[in-house]
Amino acid sequence: MLRRPTDPAPVIVRRFVQLFVGLFLYGMGIALIVRGELGVAPWDVLTQGIAKQTGLNFGLITVITSGIVLLLWIPIRQKPGFGTIMNALLVGPFADLGLWLIPSGLDLWARILLLGAGIVVLAIATGLYIGAHFGPGPRDGLMTGLHRVTGWRIWIVRTGIEVIVLAIGWALGGDVGIGTVAFAVLIGPLCGYAIPLFAIRRSSAMPAAPARVARHPRAASATS
Repeated sequence: MLRRPTDPAPVIVRRFVQLFVGLFLYGMGIALIVRGELGVAPWDVLTQGIAKQTGLNFGLITVITSGIVLLLWIPIRQKPGFGTIMNALLVGPFADLGLWLIPSGLDLWARILLLGAGIVVLAIATGLYIGAHFGPGPRDGLMTGLHRVTGWRIWIVRTGIEVIVLAIGWALGGDVGIGTVAFAVLIGPLCGYAIPLFAIRRSSAMPAAPARVARHPRAASATS
């Protein structure tokens, strides 16, 4: 049997710091792409569409959507981690903070820079929070859970989810454009580089301590 590894204190501290820095940057990355006004990621298209139809702010809708996605984890028996809950609660407010800090209606050259910076920041943020090993975000967990239950390839599941989300968001008035295409093309390779780069190496699983064998010959024989 294997005993669950216990991380030393410096590793635990680094994991928590990396998780929260990653979630903060994730919200900032979303805000950068939104302020680029050239098209946003599929889930953010949905968020924008709902915002236009309801008048609710972007961050609140992000939190509500994350909660609904977590409810979809129940039938596929996907278990959330600490990082999953923090992702659901914090990314939306951090995105609102970024939208408050970054002005809208900038010149085209500035918006192109915001789009590029946002995609890079999102990839770094993904590597940071996933590399902290506190569990996937709500949307990533839905993807991996459906992959486990259906046996379909990851890219098929992810593409199917994002096409559905994108279509609904577009129908509701979300912003689809060249930025949406750029995100779809670039985020995979960038995350593929960032995730192993920021993955924290944790303690290896240790063999469980052997049970003490009774000294009595019959007891020892029974234990064997």
